[in-house]
Amino acid sequence: MNFRIDSHKLMFHPQRVANWLFKGDTYPIYAEISPSGACNQRCIFCALDFMGYQKRFLDADILKKRFKDMAHNGLKSIMFGGEGEPFLNPRFTEIVKSAFDAGLDIGITTNGSFLNEPQRIIPYCKWIKISVDAGTKSTYAKIHGIKPEWFDKIIYNIAKAVCIKKDKDLKCSLGIQAILMPENSSEMELLALMAKNIGVDYLVIKPYSQHPLSGKHVNTNNILTNRDHALAVSDDKFKVIWRDNALSKIDKKREYSECLAMPFWTYIDAGGNVWGCSNFLGDERFKYGNIYEKSLTEIWDNRQKIDFNLNECRMACRMDECNRYLWELKYPGPHVNFI
Repeated sequence: MNFRIDSHKLMFHPQRVANWLFKGDTYPIYAEISPSGACNQRCIFCALDFMGYQKRFLDADILKKRFKDMAHNGLKSIMFGGEGEPFLNPRFTEIVKSAFDAGLDIGITTNGSFLNEPQRIIPYCKWIKISVDAGTKSTYAKIHGIKPEWFDKIIYNIAKAVCIKKDKDLKCSLGIQAILMPENSSEMELLALMAKNIGVDYLVIKPYSQHPLSGKHVNTNNILTNRDHALAVSDDKFKVIWRDNALSKIDKKREYSECLAMPFWTYIDAGGNVWGCSNFLGDERFKYGNIYEKSLTEIWDNRQKIDFNLNECRMACRMDECNRYLWELKYPGPHVNFI
């Protein structure tokens, strides 16, 4: 059960990487799409708080049309998440099914509060990841900005999803996610035990990464954790994924001097705007177009090269590992022919 969550997967797309390497460009493999700008929680770690939690929702009919174009031209996967809670879009299940029908792999990141009818969504997904971030009600409430009783509701929804997955023998991977902070660092073993008892496939624990535009600031200095005890909860059926690789790169110098991964993915916000990077939402330099006006293919083929300073970027971003891989391909070291 190797999900490569703390690594990258570009090596599984050699033809696309070759197109980029020798032709200078490629159609995206992966897209992150935000079906909803609104959110029913106010997490202290939210990176996209600067978007304002706008009550806007992507139109399902437009997406149905665009998904066919995306899949036809080489998009492989979509992660529904983004600046809001995706399940708040009133037609979200319909959106997911239409993406699945177009032949796209689907993943969802959610807070789980609306995962009360999982049988309607799980059959179409490769994975669903629920942000829990705590092992107790009080800590969960503090981190997620809601009442403590929500914790039991979320755990119930996850357990129900696990039962449906097992009863119907569905292949969707169900996981729980935690961002490591001083508020929750002592509860990771407890959360791991809870996740294992519920029956999810994994718990992933990752670092907090400060978004340069976010008004949220989490002090992550001197976090003391029971890491080894949490990892020891793993067994053949359940995995604790402690993102040591990502944690080791926070505030460290990058090993590349330009972002090479941008052609391989894109971000579509809840207003239909297509962006080159989610780190720069609202920065017109990174806005390629809008799917209400044109297909992703038209937008992609006519986008302009973006010039920016890598120092403006977020540390340990999602594309960091891809960039390290692509940088070494483009600028190989000595003796590479001695395989």
